[in-house]
Amino acid sequence: MITFIVCLALLLTAYFTYGRYLEKQSGADNANITPAIRLEDGVDYMKLPRWRVFLIQLLNIAGTGPIFGAILGACFGPVAFLWITLGGIFFGAMHDFLSGMMILRHDGKSLPEIVGIYLGVHTRSVVRVFSIILLVLVGAVFILSPAQLLDSLVPSVSKDVWVYIILTYYIIATILPVDKVIGKIYPIFGVALIAMATGLLFVILTGSYTIPELTSLHNYQLEPESLPIIPTLFITIACGAISGFHATQSPLMARCVSSEKECRSIFYGSMIAESVIALIWAAIAMAFFHGATGLNEQLAEHGNNAAWVVDEISRNTLGTVGAVLALLGVVAAPITSGDTAFRSARLIVADMFEYDQRPIINRFVICIPLFIIGFGITLVEFGIVWRYFAWANQTLAAVVLWSIYVWLVRRDKNYWIALIPALFMTFIVTLFVFFSPQFIGIENRFISMTVAGVITLAITFMVQRHAYNKKHLMA
Repeated sequence: MITFIVCLALLLTAYFTYGRYLEKQSGADNANITPAIRLEDGVDYMKLPRWRVFLIQLLNIAGTGPIFGAILGACFGPVAFLWITLGGIFFGAMHDFLSGMMILRHDGKSLPEIVGIYLGVHTRSVVRVFSIILLVLVGAVFILSPAQLLDSLVPSVSKDVWVYIILTYYIIATILPVDKVIGKIYPIFGVALIAMATGLLFVILTGSYTIPELTSLHNYQLEPESLPIIPTLFITIACGAISGFHATQSPLMARCVSSEKECRSIFYGSMIAESVIALIWAAIAMAFFHGATGLNEQLAEHGNNAAWVVDEISRNTLGTVGAVLALLGVVAAPITSGDTAFRSARLIVADMFEYDQRPIINRFVICIPLFIIGFGITLVEFGIVWRYFAWANQTLAAVVLWSIYVWLVRRDKNYWIALIPALFMTFIVTLFVFFSPQFIGIENRFISMTVAGVITLAITFMVQRHAYNKKHLMA
């Protein structure tokens, strides 16, 4: 319990300390007129109240990541608490806040356009394609995971029917102006998500459950050799620690923010809230099954189905009403991230081709092909889709971190706050490519780590040369 309480306190304190420091580094100033005011179009650019934007942003980024990812991450043991806490404060929340500020300063443009400004046009072209693929993968994952959960809750309705229902909702939410569906129902689901986490926190603090303490970095996986902490833990727990997907969502809310001083609560605050949710789920998952070993054994018996864990914990800890509320949050979170994933993909394509999104027919022209591809992906086994999504997610996070680094260098700010996370995440995602059997699968750890290290250094050299050359030219 001590480890959990300390981690929770650190996350909450970071919002008022490190978050405020980052706000100074970003130069947030209410004198700057935001895109929501300057570029209002009644579709994507429009001013919304801060509380509403915060809840929408939280729902946008949450998905099942801080729930399913935290549960699967808890299989490594209490070391998961360390990554969720330090990752959430110094990696994820920093990534979300500073990328959000960058996007805001560039008129709320889509992420690939921002990356192009700071890492060059060739990187922009790659990130355009990569982001669209990632977002469609996210959309597909967040069709399948809530459909699976709803299928277990309502056996009379098949999973395929739930897929069609969710897909229909996605089309409507993606096409309509941001205030018509997203702006109205997201805050309700946001409250449900927060209530779910609060209910479980109450169970943890007042119940008879024992949360394992962090006394070592021991790996509790049943097959630790094939699932080492480095790099697998850092790929498994993305949302809740750091997630590149979040930066694809930031343009949606950067187009709705009324003032720059609101951004710390909206971008940094929503990521801290997500880390708290992940911390709670990792804790209750280990406590409920009497430790990480028990959690691993139960997951193995049920096909590594995190949805089963959610259902089991909710029903047995919160009672009927509480379980319904918890499951509403768990079902709503992925659905509300899935529709904004497709919406973000629409905006990226629109920005690429400078395609006016005010006429509704233009939105249909972009969206329909994206939804057809997304539906096709749902026909693939969920586990396969999730593994590639998780890696792509963290790879995009590394790219965004390098963009933030260049942004800070050019503004003569403390670039170390982005450089250290960028180095770490670049090494992790590169190592995963060489180590994981779903990619190259080199069994020799020394070789895979050496190659990953060399590639990380090469990328660092190229980005630094680009950053300082551009800075010199600007001077």
